[in-house]
Amino acid sequence: MTDTAIDTSRETRAAEQRPRPFPLVRHSLVLAGRSLIKTRRNPGLLSDALILPIIFLLLFVYLFGGAVAGSTQEYLQFIFPGVLVMTMVLAGMVSVGIAINVDIKKGVFDRFRSLPIGRSAPLLGLVISDIPRYVIAGAVLFATGYLMGFRVETNLLAALAALGLATLLGFALSWITILIGVAIKEETVVTTVGFVAIFPLSFGTSMAVPEDTMPGWLQAWVGVNPVSHAVDACRGLLVGGPVAGDVIATLLWSAGFLAVFAPLAVRVYRRRS
Repeated sequence: MTDTAIDTSRETRAAEQRPRPFPLVRHSLVLAGRSLIKTRRNPGLLSDALILPIIFLLLFVYLFGGAVAGSTQEYLQFIFPGVLVMTMVLAGMVSVGIAINVDIKKGVFDRFRSLPIGRSAPLLGLVISDIPRYVIAGAVLFATGYLMGFRVETNLLAALAALGLATLLGFALSWITILIGVAIKEETVVTTVGFVAIFPLSFGTSMAVPEDTMPGWLQAWVGVNPVSHAVDACRGLLVGGPVAGDVIATLLWSAGFLAVFAPLAVRVYRRRS
């Protein structure tokens, strides 16, 4: 075989292995459909999206509302945007990491590797299939909040923007647990590491109390925490107040998480034997 033939063969193989966007999107959507069929046959997989928003809202409002704000109704208007962001963050972060880890242990992803599909399609398919989870969690939260007395003080467009912003951050952060899910072999360890990563982000924020009531070292963390920016942005969009700076910060943080953790998760997945 001549050098020219060898070079041509290498170029052909490289072209075959090079990611092609449209087939990758199609393969990802097919695998997302597979995950949705699994969810339809086992509705219990959506229990956290149905129950967690209700528990969070009831717990914070009726347990802490009187002590923090003096009135549960006033506290509901303050805490609801924070619970919205926390619900969207938790809706996808742990569940998708565990789902990927279980599929890898069962050999499902090895079967995907034998198929002529994009290497990252299985990961993208699972992430896309989590979108209904975000929609259901958001709908349950708004319905529960409305029954408890929460009212949007801006307009419908601003409320949809708040929901979209919280969902975007949750989607971006879910790639952290995807990385954990493909890098760690034990399902229980994935859960533990996922919660350890989530808690400082979810609770070290201005979600439950005003930032100026916290000690200085905690205010420093809250000031840089991306979840805090998302909470303040959603608070402005839902009940009024400045939003531009926090919206831009949330978008930049989300883009940063996606740019770092999505390629890293795909790379670890490709190298996992």
